Amino acid sequence: MAAVSRKPSVVLGICSFTHDSAAALLIDGELVGFVEEERLSQHKHTRDYPRQAIAWLMDDAGITPADIDAVAYNFQPMRYLAETPAALRMALSGTTRRRALPRAAGFSKVAVRTRRRLKLLAQHFPGARVIPVLHHRAHQLAAFTASGWEEAAVLVVDSLGERQTTTIAHAHHSTRPRVRMLEELMDPASLGYVYGAVTEHLGWRRGDEEGTVMALAALGNPGRFRHTFSRAVHTTATGFTVDPAYFPPRVLTSGYPRTSPRLTVETCPPRHPDEPVQEIHQDLAAALQERTEQIMLHLARRARVLSGSRRLCVGGGVATNCVSIGRIIEAGIFDEVFVPPAPGDAGTAIGAAVAVHTDSGSPRPLSGIARACYLGPAFPEPVLDLTPWPNLQQKLLGAEAAEFLADQLAQGMIVGLFQGRVEAGPRALGNRSILASPLEAGVVERLNATVKFREPFRPFAPMVTAARAGEFFTLGQAAPYMSMASQVTDTAREQIPAIVHANGTARLQTVTPAQNPFVHAVLEAFARRTGVPVLINTSLNVKGKPICGTPEMALDCLANSGLDALLIEGRWISK
Repeated sequence: MAAVSRKPSVVLGICSFTHDSAAALLIDGELVGFVEEERLSQHKHTRDYPRQAIAWLMDDAGITPADIDAVAYNFQPMRYLAETPAALRMALSGTTRRRALPRAAGFSKVAVRTRRRLKLLAQHFPGARVIPVLHHRAHQLAAFTASGWEEAAVLVVDSLGERQTTTIAHAHHSTRPRVRMLEELMDPASLGYVYGAVTEHLGWRRGDEEGTVMALAALGNPGRFRHTFSRAVHTTATGFTVDPAYFPPRVLTSGYPRTSPRLTVETCPPRHPDEPVQEIHQDLAAALQERTEQIMLHLARRARVLSGSRRLCVGGGVATNCVSIGRIIEAGIFDEVFVPPAPGDAGTAIGAAVAVHTDSGSPRPLSGIARACYLGPAFPEPVLDLTPWPNLQQKLLGAEAAEFLADQLAQGMIVGLFQGRVEAGPRALGNRSILASPLEAGVVERLNATVKFREPFRPFAPMVTAARAGEFFTLGQAAPYMSMASQVTDTAREQIPAIVHANGTARLQTVTPAQNPFVHAVLEAFARRTGVPVLINTSLNVKGKPICGTPEMALDCLANSGLDALLIEGRWISK
């Protein structure tokens, strides 16, 4: 008798309707693809339903909506309702009284809105079960499964997931990943909320430009406002609290300031985005960053004690604060620290799908997630129509592409690199990158002013061959996703000062031949020419635009920026 073919299990994970929309696809437990919608729609941090991301995933896998068994969504609506009694208790305090009713109403509205979103997803996939997943669980599973470890502590720190803002868990993997919650903090104790509020106060976009504030912090004196932040964000035995006198409790509707008049009196007035950055702004950023690092270290120590683990996975939006991650590593609390390539909300599309697959009891093990970052669309043989860009010219390179690129970089060119599948997460990791020589005089100033069009104090990150990373950086562990800031060696200060930020650190990416063969070959070819296996690596985009996900986006970036050339799948495009 002929064997009956078994229909594969298909789970679609979705992050949508809030920010950083993304989609992930698991087929029989294998992660076959993940992409952020912004990489295709050109709308940075989009909250829109990830229509193009989902269409690409299904087309690439050769399936239709009817083939999808379950849709995993990264929020649970009913969890918001539990905030109502807690919010109403705020009416008992004069500091928070005015926020009590609006806060209770806001959380209730979001619960209703989230239920509506689940119904909308059900309309898109009428044959599938739509399953809401606790937001922090999605973060935890995304971080842990990406690590490839059998066991680890998991620390998630973000702005808000339903009510949770900070969770510590212990994860282990036998037949499937299991995560046991050890401790949680609820809003309004939110480090992500505080960082976003001060980012906004300093004149940058909350939810987008916290990295700018982190860079600015290196120029300031944290002592000026140290006591203010010690009072505003107070450590406790089990975590921290946020003083509402400085940061009033959030209300999930617009029109409610996130900072108080007291913070303004004790620090500085809000800065308009067009105003010049002054010393007081640098000092405020420095105090915020210092307190963030202190809290993150405190939480990491707590995770070590509660879990007993020697390894730590970190997820959530605050995990993108690479200086804090570097501090945790330097402190030696854990033997190794891991941050997934997409630690923010976009990555919860993967975590939600993993949760649903795990809970289904499927015997199929997870695969394709551990240490994977190149998960999005590829354009291996693009037909490049340069008609919209008449000033661009192209020529085809052969097997010598890596040597040719290294040559051009050694001669001082700034080149965009577009190859393979789109990276997951906020950092370009060699497939959608802008590369430059760190030995070139004035390269940082040129990159900021004419290529990226961003603030002059912003640093640029290095990529280095993993085998020689120790010559230039003291981190002492792999950093494949550019998520950790490291102190630098004297050799780095002498030979490549362009990649050293004002605080003496660099956010490095270590590269192995297995991880990215082409980029590793370029680094080695560059080292043969210069003696230095290090290149500047920044994302292929300009300020305010997402990383280029398509050839057209990359060509537009070349044509409208100070890039000298673009290497796109073996084609050399120059002006």
